[in-house]
Amino acid sequence: MEVIGSSSASSSVSVFISPNNNLCFAPDRKVDPVVRWNTLLGSSVKPRLCSSLTRVSINARDKLTGFNPKKDDEDSSFFWLVKRFNNRFAFHHVVLYRRNGRLFTKLRKHTISLRKLVKSSEKFKDLFPDFFVRLALGMMLFMAIAVPVSKSSSWALTEENLLFLEAWRTIDRAYVDKSFNGQSWFRYRENALRNEPMNNREQTYAAIKKMLATLDDPFTRFLEPDKFKSLRSGTQGALTGVGLSIGYPTGNDGALSGLMVISASPGGPASRAAISPGDLILAINDTSTETMDIYDAAERLQGPEGSEVLLKIQSGPEIKLLSLTRENISINPVKSRVCETPGMGKAASKIGYIKLTSFNQMLLVWSFPAAVKEAIETLRRENVEGFVLDLRNNSGGLFPEGIEIARIWLDKGVIVYICDNRGVKDIYDTDGTNAIAPSEPLAVLVNKGTASASEILAGALKDNKRAVLLGEPTFGKGKIQSVFELSDGSGLAVTVARYETPDHIDINKVGIIPDHPLPASFPKDDDSFCGCIGDPASGCYVNRVGLFSR
Repeated sequence: MEVIGSSSASSSVSVFISPNNNLCFAPDRKVDPVVRWNTLLGSSVKPRLCSSLTRVSINARDKLTGFNPKKDDEDSSFFWLVKRFNNRFAFHHVVLYRRNGRLFTKLRKHTISLRKLVKSSEKFKDLFPDFFVRLALGMMLFMAIAVPVSKSSSWALTEENLLFLEAWRTIDRAYVDKSFNGQSWFRYRENALRNEPMNNREQTYAAIKKMLATLDDPFTRFLEPDKFKSLRSGTQGALTGVGLSIGYPTGNDGALSGLMVISASPGGPASRAAISPGDLILAINDTSTETMDIYDAAERLQGPEGSEVLLKIQSGPEIKLLSLTRENISINPVKSRVCETPGMGKAASKIGYIKLTSFNQMLLVWSFPAAVKEAIETLRRENVEGFVLDLRNNSGGLFPEGIEIARIWLDKGVIVYICDNRGVKDIYDTDGTNAIAPSEPLAVLVNKGTASASEILAGALKDNKRAVLLGEPTFGKGKIQSVFELSDGSGLAVTVARYETPDHIDINKVGIIPDHPLPASFPKDDDSFCGCIGDPASGCYVNRVGLFSR
């Protein structure tokens, strides 16, 4: 270690670290040294500046002016130096100038160790020869400064770092749980930038997925560009696949594994193969779904029209292998018809039946609420006396669509409460402005395939006493996700809120409990519905009173 001393005329001491970690002192301007620094090592050295330096400026509170140690008192000179350097290091910050020009600030972290060094030096010099004392103290001083300096951050933010930070900021601003599953979100960011490899896009994606996994929320997921595109296509009205809506099992006991079928599109390959809501998908093309996320599964289920996909399905205790042919699934989310039921006297009464298969975004020609309004007006022209709204196997979709459909049926009231970990933060309600059918008798059919936005609609109609619910408990997805696109075309599906029904019921993993069950043989398709309410001899018969009475 080679040292060049400072003078009494200098206001600061400049410390330089050479590439081989030698510690070098140099004056801020050329003056005569006043301290015999060669005593530090017990041998003479030639002063010189280190090359390729990293500069550390230590602002001095106390100048050296006026100090003139005795020439024959090398011990006093050295220990005075240690004390003075300790004072400067303890009360002033250290600024690092790396060769790449970046500026970092190092707080006073080593004050205690330096003070102990000074105190122990008085004892050590009486027990050991001067040479060993000076050598030991010199090494301790070197370690106290050089080691923390060498560990200082020297990286610059790369394009991969910036993509990671973009994902981190999205979660920071939008995620529902502001405790982030009980961790310091800022500290995680700093540790990840320091420790996670992000040398290419694949490593950056892995770092983002690892970050999201700490939230322990299966609905908050990272989507590679192709998966993000696939997700968006699933809300545009048509896709090529087998016609399945899937989700995570809602059991709280952890006994269920794999992915759960929420609904099967009527007439699609999965529906024709008798795959039903509540069935479990255990494998797709021999790949287990035990740790597979729903976006990866959706990508595997979709594919070119006419191609085959092999599914391992568990339906109750039965496990079966099914080979399905992918088709172009056109989603027609609104169907309606008139059903005649036995009436009082000679006249038969008419019931308007409306089936909503999803709340996906229609092609931009017309809107979903407009389609429902048109169906209501068409049925009214047939003189119907009430409506049946069939939400069975409706896996939801876009949250705003469910809100707007509720406003069609309600003249006033709360539709849903949006909550975070601190409680209610938003309320969606209606004043009747958009209501066109607020008073006619209304029955709503639900089952375990009724999920997400359709549950919001069912809960709003039930709690506001607007409709009677029939069927079985719904799926129980009480969380709301928003999808955010990142700058490289990838995306994040983020849980932004949980919701409560107007009666402040949190349905997550529980579902909405209907007012009455339906007969076990009650059909799920709209073609057979009219027969069940029109034929008293049918095994699935439900009379008019049973439909609309609590």
